[in-house]
Amino acid sequence: MIIEVSDKASEKIAEILLSANIRNPFLRVGVDEGGCSGLSYTLVVDEQQAEEDIVLNKKDFSILVHPNSIPYIDGLEIDYEESGMVGGFTMNNPNAKASCGCGASFRMANYRGEVKKCD
Repeated sequence: MIIEVSDKASEKIAEILLSANIRNPFLRVGVDEGGCSGLSYTLVVDEQQAEEDIVLNKKDFSILVHPNSIPYIDGLEIDYEESGMVGGFTMNNPNAKASCGCGASFRMANYRGEVKKCD
């Protein structure tokens, strides 16, 4: 299981986790049904590590991944880009066969997921 995180994204994630004001924060990375392409990425601050979680230790933080998400995000590259006054995380997923215009959702060759309108 591999998830690459750019230096810029690592800095931003460490900043977010530090500001979360919880004792032992993790970044949970996963996939949910939905989005205009069928599957959406989830990046959330979490303090609860489940027994089945895969833990990926990075330099300044740890990532938690539930085993159900592995087929969808193994090899994922997370970056952070700033454009003008806004910024956001970007995902480069080698498993995705199609992505929506904003990059928040994707579809795989053998699984489309449930397409839902993006908020």
